Amino acid sequence: MVAYIAIIILLIALMIGIPIPFVFLLTVIYLIFSLGYDPSFLIPYGFSQLNNMVLLAIPLFIMAGTVMSTGGIGERIVDFTQVIVGKTRGGMGVVTVIACAIFGAMSGSAAAALTSIGSIMFPRLVDNGYSKGFASSLITSSSVLGLLIPPSAIMILYAWVGNQSVLASFLATVVPALILMFFFSIINFFYMRKKEVVMFSIPKLSDEPAPSRAQEFKSKGISAIPGLLMPVIVLGGIYGGFMTPTEAAAISVVYAIPVGLWVYKEMDRKGLYKALVDAATTTGVIMVMLYAIMILSRIIIMENVPDALTNILLSITDNMLLLMLLVNLFLIIIGMLMDDVSAILLATPLLLPLVVNLGVDPIHFAAIIGVNLGLGLLTPPTAPLLYLGSRMSKTPINQMLGPTMVMIFLAWIPTLIITTFVPEVALFLPRLLLGY
Repeated sequence: MVAYIAIIILLIALMIGIPIPFVFLLTVIYLIFSLGYDPSFLIPYGFSQLNNMVLLAIPLFIMAGTVMSTGGIGERIVDFTQVIVGKTRGGMGVVTVIACAIFGAMSGSAAAALTSIGSIMFPRLVDNGYSKGFASSLITSSSVLGLLIPPSAIMILYAWVGNQSVLASFLATVVPALILMFFFSIINFFYMRKKEVVMFSIPKLSDEPAPSRAQEFKSKGISAIPGLLMPVIVLGGIYGGFMTPTEAAAISVVYAIPVGLWVYKEMDRKGLYKALVDAATTTGVIMVMLYAIMILSRIIIMENVPDALTNILLSITDNMLLLMLLVNLFLIIIGMLMDDVSAILLATPLLLPLVVNLGVDPIHFAAIIGVNLGLGLLTPPTAPLLYLGSRMSKTPINQMLGPTMVMIFLAWIPTLIITTFVPEVALFLPRLLLGY
């Protein structure tokens, strides 16, 4: 009973705005003393769990993402993608979706994709006839692809907490991400079907003819090569067996810094210092949460909370369809209340044993939890990523709500249903590439 009270207190504390690291720590302290556990056992246990090489990938990918956000890599990716898509009605929206996916493949962060790609694409979308509300909503929704396209920071945490394969967890979310990209593009084209697309031309500074599309493709492609090589190196190294995820994360940092400083020359030493400080601050917060959640997950297991939750759900219904809908609803609520890292740390130890008892494959659940948490980040009333998108674009939330709800009901929920009830969507690539 004390464990259930602690979970309720935790959720209430999050809803009233107490900083998440303090919420986790206070919950752990409450449980230790309420249940009478020996602190000399649990406190060292939390430190021992942090002593894991896999966790080094988290701060390294965070560092790479912050460096890329200020190093000009995002702008080159956008320019090259725009040449490929061409000047078609609704093409700029597709550029946004693809650019967020590519940037996600390098940073593994939704926030990094939103701030980097969003700052570049928002004025371009508005100039091309998109309303501010729809443009901001499209960028914000597409930025969540950074959580699903590998390498994904939350999938590293899921694999670590759930004792699963990192590579299989990476691959589980790829097909759901592609489905989301398809739905976003269709919604974008439908939105623009009656809009007048405004094409702004660059004033001619000489009598030389404007470059052809082939010339633009060549020039923008060459400029984008240093940035586009990064996901090739990182993902190729991981899936080719040359690097572990931690080693790949280190390579991404070593590669991103000289590209930003000396190749694109859009980041100076002060910018690099600020990016590293931001990454260190974020890493410190995550490490505090990791320490607390390891102790919390240990208490949850010792108190048999997952088994008790399974019995509660089975007492409500034994219909697998309804049970998975309840699990999804719980995940969406958690995603609404927390950022993606905090949500994955709480949901994994709490729900993974439960869904395994229900017969769900752990790698399949990686995709389910990834899509759910992405949806939760956009779902009002809390919607942390929605507010970040509003600040990025300086667009009032009320202008974003309508387009966001359209994307939730016509893109996110269909993708979640497909991912939940068609296991092959998540398991196809792990089985194909890893023999899972």
